Amino acid sequence: MDIGRAFTFVFDDEDWIKKILIGGIITLIPIVNFIAIGYGLRVLRNVSRGDAKPLPEWDDWGGDFVRGALIFVAGLVYALPIIVLSIVSAIVTAIAADAFGDVGGIAGLCLFGVNCLSVLWAIAMALWLPAATIRFAREENFGAFFEFSEIWALISNNLGAYAMAILVSIIAGIVGGLGTILCVIGVIFTSFYGNLVSMHAYGQVAAVATPPTTMDTFATEDEEPPASF
Repeated sequence: MDIGRAFTFVFDDEDWIKKILIGGIITLIPIVNFIAIGYGLRVLRNVSRGDAKPLPEWDDWGGDFVRGALIFVAGLVYALPIIVLSIVSAIVTAIAADAFGDVGGIAGLCLFGVNCLSVLWAIAMALWLPAATIRFAREENFGAFFEFSEIWALISNNLGAYAMAILVSIIAGIVGGLGTILCVIGVIFTSFYGNLVSMHAYGQVAAVATPPTTMDTFATEDEEPPASF
Protein backbone atom coordinates (compact mmCIF):
# COMPACT_ATOMS: atom_id res chain seq x y z
CA MET A 1 0.00 0.00 0.00
CA ASP A 2 1.21 3.49 -0.89
CA ILE A 3 0.49 5.32 2.36
CA GLY A 4 2.09 8.56 1.22
CA ARG A 5 -0.07 8.60 -1.90
CA ALA A 6 -3.23 8.40 0.22
CA PHE A 7 -2.24 11.64 1.96
CA THR A 8 -0.99 13.54 -1.09
CA PHE A 9 -3.23 12.50 -4.00
CA VAL A 10 -5.64 15.35 -3.34
CA PHE A 11 -2.97 17.93 -4.15
CA ASP A 12 -2.33 16.46 -7.62
CA ASP A 13 -5.66 17.84 -8.78
CA GLU A 14 -5.44 21.39 -10.13
CA ASP A 15 -8.83 22.22 -8.59
CA TRP A 16 -8.16 20.59 -5.24
CA ILE A 17 -8.72 23.77 -3.20
CA LYS A 18 -12.17 24.34 -4.70
CA LYS A 19 -13.15 20.68 -4.34
CA ILE A 20 -12.01 20.45 -0.73
CA LEU A 21 -13.75 23.69 0.23
CA ILE A 22 -17.01 22.52 -1.34
CA GLY A 23 -16.76 19.18 0.44
CA GLY A 24 -15.81 20.81 3.72
CA ILE A 25 -18.78 23.17 3.67
CA ILE A 26 -21.17 20.35 2.75
CA THR A 27 -19.76 18.20 5.57
CA LEU A 28 -20.85 20.83 8.10
CA ILE A 29 -24.53 20.65 7.10
CA PRO A 30 -26.61 17.80 8.63
CA ILE A 31 -28.31 15.49 6.12
CA VAL A 32 -26.76 17.42 3.23
CA ASN A 33 -23.44 15.94 4.35
CA PHE A 34 -24.59 12.62 2.84
CA ILE A 35 -23.41 14.19 -0.43
CA ALA A 36 -19.86 14.41 0.91
CA ILE A 37 -20.00 10.77 2.02
CA GLY A 38 -21.16 9.69 -1.43
CA TYR A 39 -18.42 11.78 -3.02
CA GLY A 40 -15.89 9.89 -0.92
CA LEU A 41 -17.28 6.62 -2.24
CA ARG A 42 -16.55 7.83 -5.76
CA VAL A 43 -12.95 8.48 -4.70
CA LEU A 44 -12.74 4.88 -3.47
CA ARG A 45 -14.14 3.66 -6.77
CA ASN A 46 -11.77 5.79 -8.87
CA VAL A 47 -8.72 4.61 -6.92
CA SER A 48 -9.79 0.98 -7.33
CA ARG A 49 -9.91 1.56 -11.08
CA GLY A 50 -6.42 3.04 -11.11
CA ASP A 51 -7.41 6.57 -12.16
CA ALA A 52 -4.37 8.86 -12.21
CA LYS A 53 -6.37 11.70 -10.63
CA PRO A 54 -9.14 10.05 -8.58
CA LEU A 55 -10.61 13.25 -7.13
CA PRO A 56 -13.90 13.55 -9.06
CA GLU A 57 -15.74 16.66 -10.11
CA TRP A 58 -18.72 17.84 -8.07
CA ASP A 59 -21.07 16.83 -10.88
CA ASP A 60 -23.32 14.17 -9.32
CA TRP A 61 -24.89 15.73 -6.24
CA GLY A 62 -28.06 13.66 -6.39
CA GLY A 63 -26.21 10.38 -6.89
CA ASP A 64 -23.72 11.23 -4.16
CA PHE A 65 -26.55 12.03 -1.75
CA VAL A 66 -28.21 8.66 -2.35
CA ARG A 67 -24.94 6.78 -2.00
CA GLY A 68 -24.10 8.61 1.20
CA ALA A 69 -27.59 8.00 2.58
CA LEU A 70 -27.31 4.28 1.84
CA ILE A 71 -23.97 4.12 3.67
CA PHE A 72 -25.57 5.86 6.65
CA VAL A 73 -28.57 3.51 6.65
CA ALA A 74 -26.29 0.46 6.46
CA GLY A 75 -24.34 1.71 9.46
CA LEU A 76 -27.60 2.24 11.32
CA VAL A 77 -28.72 -1.33 10.53
CA TYR A 78 -25.44 -2.71 11.85
CA ALA A 79 -25.86 -0.63 15.00
CA LEU A 80 -29.43 -1.84 15.65
CA PRO A 81 -28.48 -4.65 18.09
CA ILE A 82 -26.67 -2.31 20.44
CA ILE A 83 -29.36 0.39 20.01
CA VAL A 84 -32.03 -2.10 21.09
CA LEU A 85 -29.92 -3.26 24.03
CA SER A 86 -29.33 0.33 25.11
CA ILE A 87 -33.06 1.06 25.03
CA VAL A 88 -33.82 -2.04 27.11
CA SER A 89 -31.06 -1.12 29.55
CA ALA A 90 -32.41 2.43 29.88
CA ILE A 91 -35.90 1.09 30.61
CA VAL A 92 -34.59 -1.34 33.23
CA THR A 93 -32.50 1.41 34.82
CA ALA A 94 -35.45 3.81 34.91
CA ILE A 95 -37.69 1.17 36.53
CA ALA A 96 -35.01 0.35 39.11
CA ALA A 97 -34.44 4.00 39.93
CA ASP A 98 -38.18 4.54 40.36
CA ALA A 99 -38.64 1.44 42.51
CA PHE A 100 -35.52 1.62 44.70
CA GLY A 101 -34.44 5.23 44.49
CA ASP A 102 -31.09 4.44 42.92
CA VAL A 103 -29.47 2.27 40.25
CA GLY A 104 -28.00 -0.82 41.80
CA GLY A 105 -28.00 -4.58 41.81
CA ILE A 106 -29.25 -6.20 38.62
CA ALA A 107 -29.98 -2.83 36.96
CA GLY A 108 -26.43 -1.61 37.57
CA LEU A 109 -24.98 -4.87 36.28
CA CYS A 110 -27.21 -4.63 33.22
CA LEU A 111 -26.04 -1.09 32.52
CA PHE A 112 -22.38 -2.08 32.90
CA GLY A 113 -22.83 -5.05 30.58
CA VAL A 114 -24.51 -2.97 27.90
CA ASN A 115 -21.72 -0.40 28.08
CA CYS A 116 -19.12 -3.14 27.60
CA LEU A 117 -21.05 -4.65 24.69
CA SER A 118 -21.41 -1.19 23.14
CA VAL A 119 -17.65 -0.69 23.12
CA LEU A 120 -16.98 -4.15 21.68
CA TRP A 121 -19.68 -3.74 19.05
CA ALA A 122 -18.36 -0.31 18.06
CA ILE A 123 -14.87 -1.77 17.58
CA ALA A 124 -16.28 -4.64 15.51
CA MET A 125 -18.22 -2.20 13.35
CA ALA A 126 -15.15 -0.02 12.84
CA LEU A 127 -13.23 -3.05 11.58
CA TRP A 128 -16.05 -4.52 9.47
CA LEU A 129 -17.86 -1.58 7.86
CA PRO A 130 -14.97 -0.38 5.66
CA ALA A 131 -14.90 -3.79 3.95
CA ALA A 132 -18.68 -3.70 3.60
CA THR A 133 -18.36 -0.26 2.02
CA ILE A 134 -15.77 -1.56 -0.44
CA ARG A 135 -18.18 -4.35 -1.30
CA PHE A 136 -20.96 -1.82 -1.78
CA ALA A 137 -18.78 0.29 -4.08
CA ARG A 138 -17.99 -2.75 -6.19
CA GLU A 139 -21.46 -4.28 -6.46
CA GLU A 140 -23.44 -1.02 -6.46
CA ASN A 141 -26.43 -2.41 -4.56
CA PHE A 142 -27.50 -2.01 -0.94
CA GLY A 143 -27.57 -5.77 -0.28
CA ALA A 144 -23.80 -5.88 -0.76
CA PHE A 145 -23.44 -4.38 2.73
CA PHE A 146 -24.75 -7.66 4.14
CA GLU A 147 -22.97 -10.24 1.96
CA PHE A 148 -21.14 -11.50 5.02
CA SER A 149 -19.14 -14.32 3.47
CA GLU A 150 -17.88 -12.11 0.63
CA ILE A 151 -17.00 -9.31 3.05
CA TRP A 152 -15.13 -11.71 5.30
CA ALA A 153 -13.27 -13.12 2.29
CA LEU A 154 -12.22 -9.60 1.29
CA ILE A 155 -10.82 -8.98 4.77
CA SER A 156 -9.16 -12.35 5.33
CA ASN A 157 -7.64 -12.62 1.85
CA ASN A 158 -6.17 -9.13 2.02
CA LEU A 159 -5.49 -8.86 5.72
CA GLY A 160 -2.21 -6.95 5.53
CA ALA A 161 -3.46 -4.29 3.12
CA TYR A 162 -6.76 -4.02 4.95
CA ALA A 163 -5.10 -3.58 8.35
CA MET A 164 -2.83 -0.91 6.88
CA ALA A 165 -5.86 0.89 5.42
CA ILE A 166 -7.53 0.84 8.84
CA LEU A 167 -4.39 2.37 10.34
CA VAL A 168 -4.29 5.05 7.66
CA SER A 169 -7.96 5.79 8.36
CA ILE A 170 -7.23 6.22 12.08
CA ILE A 171 -4.38 8.62 11.31
CA ALA A 172 -6.61 10.48 8.86
CA GLY A 173 -9.25 10.78 11.59
CA ILE A 174 -6.66 12.34 13.89
CA VAL A 175 -5.70 14.76 11.12
CA GLY A 176 -9.38 15.55 10.62
CA GLY A 177 -9.67 16.26 14.33
CA LEU A 178 -7.15 19.07 13.98
CA GLY A 179 -10.06 21.13 12.71
CA THR A 180 -11.20 21.63 16.30
CA ILE A 181 -7.81 23.24 16.98
CA LEU A 182 -7.71 25.30 13.80
CA CYS A 183 -11.28 26.51 14.37
CA VAL A 184 -13.51 27.23 11.35
CA ILE A 185 -10.80 27.03 8.70
CA GLY A 186 -9.66 23.67 10.03
CA VAL A 187 -13.19 22.27 10.21
CA ILE A 188 -13.84 23.20 6.59
CA PHE A 189 -10.64 21.55 5.40
CA THR A 190 -9.34 18.80 7.64
CA SER A 191 -12.47 16.76 8.34
CA PHE A 192 -13.36 16.28 4.68
CA TYR A 193 -9.73 15.82 3.71
CA GLY A 194 -9.33 13.08 6.33
CA ASN A 195 -12.31 11.22 4.88
CA LEU A 196 -10.79 11.40 1.39
CA VAL A 197 -7.51 9.98 2.70
CA SER A 198 -9.42 7.05 4.20
CA MET A 199 -11.34 6.44 0.97
CA HIS A 200 -8.10 6.44 -1.02
CA ALA A 201 -6.61 3.84 1.32
CA TYR A 202 -9.69 1.61 1.03
CA GLY A 203 -9.65 2.13 -2.72
CA GLN A 204 -6.13 0.70 -2.76
CA VAL A 205 -7.43 -2.35 -0.92
CA ALA A 206 -10.22 -2.71 -3.49
CA ALA A 207 -7.66 -2.49 -6.31
CA VAL A 208 -5.60 -5.29 -4.78
CA ALA A 209 -8.61 -7.43 -3.88
CA THR A 210 -10.34 -7.09 -7.24
CA PRO A 211 -8.59 -7.93 -10.53
CA PRO A 212 -8.61 -5.03 -13.02
CA THR A 213 -10.78 -7.06 -15.44
CA THR A 214 -13.72 -6.75 -13.05
CA MET A 215 -13.45 -3.01 -12.66
CA ASP A 216 -15.90 -2.57 -15.54
CA THR A 217 -18.65 -3.14 -12.95
CA PHE A 218 -18.10 0.47 -11.97
CA ALA A 219 -19.81 3.23 -13.90
CA THR A 220 -17.56 5.78 -15.58
CA GLU A 221 -17.78 9.44 -14.70
CA ASP A 222 -19.83 10.13 -17.85
CA GLU A 223 -22.39 7.40 -17.25
CA GLU A 224 -25.65 7.72 -15.43
CA PRO A 225 -25.61 6.47 -11.82
CA PRO A 226 -26.94 2.91 -11.40
CA ALA A 227 -30.60 2.40 -10.68
CA SER A 228 -29.88 1.04 -7.20
CA PHE A 229 -28.51 4.43 -6.23
